Amino acid sequence: MNILGISAFYHDSAAALIQDGRIVAAAQEERFSRIKHDYRFPQHAIDYCLKEGGIGADRLDYVTFYDKPLLKFERLLETYLSFAPAGFRSFMEAMPLWLKQKLHLPREMDKGLKHLYKGRYVFTEHHESHAASAFFPSPFEEAAILTLDGVGEWATASYGHGKGNRIDVTHEMHFPHSLGLLYTAFTYYCGFKANSGEYKLMGLAPYGEPKYKDLIMRELVDIKADGSIRMNMRYFNYCQGLTMTSPAFHALFEGEPRPPESKLTQREMDIAASIQWVTEEIMLRASNHVHKETGSRNLVLAGGVALNCVGNGRILREGPFERIWIQPAAGDAGGALGAALFVWHQLLNHPRTPRSELDGQDGSLLGPSYPMEEVRSILDRCGAKYHYIADENELVDAVASAIADEKVVGHMAGRMEFGPRALGCRSIIGDARSPRMQSVMNLKVKFRESFRPFAPCVLREHVHEYFDMRPNEDSPYMLLVAPVREDKRVPLNGDGKDLFGIEKLKQLRSVVPAITHVDYSARVQTVDPVRHARMHKIMSRFKEKTGCPVIINTSFNVRSEPIVCSPSDAYRCFMACDMDVLVVENFIMHKSEQKQMSEEEIKEYLAQFQLD
Repeated sequence: MNILGISAFYHDSAAALIQDGRIVAAAQEERFSRIKHDYRFPQHAIDYCLKEGGIGADRLDYVTFYDKPLLKFERLLETYLSFAPAGFRSFMEAMPLWLKQKLHLPREMDKGLKHLYKGRYVFTEHHESHAASAFFPSPFEEAAILTLDGVGEWATASYGHGKGNRIDVTHEMHFPHSLGLLYTAFTYYCGFKANSGEYKLMGLAPYGEPKYKDLIMRELVDIKADGSIRMNMRYFNYCQGLTMTSPAFHALFEGEPRPPESKLTQREMDIAASIQWVTEEIMLRASNHVHKETGSRNLVLAGGVALNCVGNGRILREGPFERIWIQPAAGDAGGALGAALFVWHQLLNHPRTPRSELDGQDGSLLGPSYPMEEVRSILDRCGAKYHYIADENELVDAVASAIADEKVVGHMAGRMEFGPRALGCRSIIGDARSPRMQSVMNLKVKFRESFRPFAPCVLREHVHEYFDMRPNEDSPYMLLVAPVREDKRVPLNGDGKDLFGIEKLKQLRSVVPAITHVDYSARVQTVDPVRHARMHKIMSRFKEKTGCPVIINTSFNVRSEPIVCSPSDAYRCFMACDMDVLVVENFIMHKSEQKQMSEEEIKEYLAQFQLD
């Protein structure tokens, strides 16, 4: 049986294909269209999923959409009417897309499936899709479920319980009160793009002090014991306007929103630290409550807020659950997968057998891969000068040596990841021991803000030696932040203790400085030989050479560019930045051997991506 899941028309549109209950393929439209957070109908992603499954649309048994558009439209109408006439402009801006596409989803999907699909369309609720995406692929037979995001139809958060092949979402929190929208309001206020720059705000928080947390909790949001919230809407403008925050908000924080790309000040860092503190408090209270209500030892999470890996790490370390599992595509893209799994298990009552040692997500390697000869053909068309290394051990040794020599390496191999994190198959990797690597990668390779931290990859069998985590504790999807162990830290000298804000970057803080954030935290990805066989080999060889089981892993893209998908994407990105080495499957390319791009060509390449 073939089930296609679709999410679209808000942000991060995606498609996923289930065949007889097995996840065969899942991908975001942005990787094919090369438009970050592409919200449009995921035509390319659907075409890829069907190709991967070896079927045409005529062989689909069910097609399911990840939310209920009519319910969402009802919420929009009621909201606009409540604030009329204040929301007229925003209403008029939203209507064309609704009238042309969103209210005619069966027609749009018919068109996208070339009128070959003759079955029924199934519409699941938004948080039902998130809950299904969190529980069904998880390694647990039973688990508490918590979903937190901006907004679906009316729900902004939900919890319940999953067991066997059933989920039961029992409680919801409703719009306009929303942890996701609260965080996005501060993202906007600090000068980052809403629904895109939230992870930057999280990365900025450690530079500041949570000076405003009491003000936020006194004026903006009432946090209940169960983690639900009630927001003072006087301070927000997203119900009726085109901005997230209101003049009252700006008066409360004594200033207008920071203009995008302007200089960051200590004030933005303190505000970021404050809202991050409040967010973690809400996440902890919510998870404690869900544990009390369900009595489960396991927790699964999804929804955009579940990408707040600092909060996730605190739930794991300080919360009551023994194990947690987070959907790697926790945002709306994962809704496509959740909707398809919901149909298979919940509606059609097919059994579910959890994989207790791993999970059902297969390392989230659900995107396209490219056979060796196709790679060769693409590289030839690009005019690349490459070395083909047939022997895997020889290739692994060459990559490990390059990293040990402080080279920045682009690595593309196997299937593309589903979700916002690159996990080794579309990654830029480097030496975590290098004091200069954080700055080099941010400014010369990624062309992004200098304050942003890089994440570590660590061999799973050594995770407890470098981070405050249990031996062999899994974090395969880079969704948990943990402190660097005390014995790996470097004592601050006299000058370092007095540094503030961005100046903190000047101080070495551990034996792996390139991945140690200024508060000694790190967003950990564990690498094991089953999910990521080649990366495990590369890192094991690197450890043999250097004694270090940790490397840097960041997504293979420049700022605002979607992560690369194809070999040609990878080669263009490699040539446009200061990366030293590119590996695509078994082909190695050195920058010094390539015909260099002119400055104009590089500018033209970078200009096609709108700053996020």
